[in-house]
Amino acid sequence: MKLTRRARPEQSETIVALIDVVFFLLVFFMLIGRMDATAPFDVSPPVAATGRDMPSGGMTLSVSATGLLALDGRELTENELPDLIAARLRDDPDLRLRVNAHRDAELRFVLPLVGLAEASGVRDVVLVVTPAPAPVAQ
Repeated sequence: MKLTRRARPEQSETIVALIDVVFFLLVFFMLIGRMDATAPFDVSPPVAATGRDMPSGGMTLSVSATGLLALDGRELTENELPDLIAARLRDDPDLRLRVNAHRDAELRFVLPLVGLAEASGVRDVVLVVTPAPAPVAQ
């Protein structure tokens, strides 16, 4: 009795090259993509006279010139804000709140939000500003 081996099925193309391409695309888009949430309206922060670099992390509260609010890119009302902050604080008690207010926004829109955040338990509130332009040397 003569036994014969079954013919091996033909190997299909390996997908290793495809995995490499997908990995490189993923890294590329992670490097060029913006990681911050953007407000659904235009926000141009005021120019700072002094200050430090803005710390990263936390959540961003955007305030438009007319007083519209957005938390991490999602529009909301002032009444919704305490519940959303409280929910985020349960996950991260050291959460930082960045207030990104338009330079033409009146203080009556911004200051109550800072007080509301502190009353909700936020320990660190950062006001976002644009760095002052460097003086021109002559």
